[in-house]
Formats: sequence, C-alpha cells, structure tokens
Amino acid sequence: MTRTILSAVIFMLASFAQFAQAEEKFDQASIRLEQNATDKDAEIVFEVTGNDAGLAALKVTAPDGRIVADFKATDSKMGFRHVNLESPEPKNDGRVQADFPAGEYTFTGSTVTGTKLSGKAKLSHKFPSAASIVQPRADEKGVPVNGLRIKWNPIKNLSACLVSIEQEKTDIKLNAKLSGSATTFAVPDGFLTPNTEYKLAISTVSIDGNVTSVETNFETASGKK
Repeated sequence: MTRTILSAVIFMLASFAQFAQAEEKFDQASIRLEQNATDKDAEIVFEVTGNDAGLAALKVTAPDGRIVADFKATDSKMGFRHVNLESPEPKNDGRVQADFPAGEYTFTGSTVTGTKLSGKAKLSHKFPSAASIVQPRADEKGVPVNGLRIKWNPIKNLSACLVSIEQEKTDIKLNAKLSGSATTFAVPDGFLTPNTEYKLAISTVSIDGNVTSVETNFETASGKK
C-alpha cells in the first residue's frame, strides 16, 4: 500500500512539473492608449512577444470578461514571434476607452510547439501632458539644415520622450527615444536637405505607457547664399 501511494505521489509530482514547465510567460505583453493631440484622435495598441518558438494563437481578455482580441496563425508552421495589434483611430471622444475599459487584461496563447503562454497588463485611461514645441515654430520656413536643435517644454513624470522627423514624399524618417526629462534634441547634421518640408512629431510617454503626440511642420532654408 505504501509503495502504491508513493508511486502515485511521484506520478502527480512529475505531472505537475511537466505542466509547470509547459506554462511560460510571454516575453512581452502590454496594452496602451495613444492619442494624437493635433488630430484629436485615439487608439488602443497591444504588443505581444512570445518565446523562441512562434505564436500559433493569442487571446486577450478585458477586465469585464470580454475577449477583445483573438489571433490565430492556423496554417502556419512557424507562427509569429511578435504581434502588434492596433484599433482604428476615431476622434478621442471616449469610444476607445468605452470599448477597452481600464484595468487588468489577461493574455493567453500557445506556440507552434504546444507551449502555453500567459501574461497580464494593466491599462490606464490617463494620458500624459502634450509637449509644446518651442523650436522650430509651427510651419516655420527657412530652418537651417545644420545645427538644428528641436526644443519643447519640460513635463513631469514621464518615462520617455519620442522625437520623429519625417519627409513624407521620400518616406525618410529619423526616430529618437529620449529620457522623460529631455527637452531638446540635436538633429544630426546631414539629415536635413535644403528647401524641403518635414513633419515633426514629439510624443510624451507616461509611466503607465500611454502616449500623447503632437505634430507640426517646418521647411528648411534653400541653402543659397
């Protein structure tokens, strides 16, 4: 009898160890709100990264029990390691927040090799303050192509500031991630070309991960003396 009980215990422990080994955490599982203060729109963004094996399935459950994302790589043998899901971008009138309530979201999934993955992430509805761009001024013309320093007002309690400069016709972009206390960014000499219009965006990132972006345009000088 004792031997039988011992064998059963060993079997149960082995089964539990096998189950625990098969259940892993996502390398990344996050949710955030983003708003464009210039266009006055908003969106929700999920970012999920699996382990070395590709994801075959991913499900996200909202705090109210609704399944708000259900992704499957049904016929893929490799799956996907990184999944980025974005909602539409309606006007920031509360519709996105109503569909994605604040609170804890549960992420579950599986890889193509059968490993179960899980994770949790909290969503806040609080946006960080928008940056106020000091230099260059909105729609400023004659901006020098060399020695340009982007400047904006300081904002407290940020995890990061993101700077993006884009020439939309050629799709040439410059992206930089700075500390939350940053208020300036030196554009590398040689990136800007004369007599060209650029779009400038500065995004503030809260401790919760939510993002507020502002956009403006500027035009560089002709370069002629």
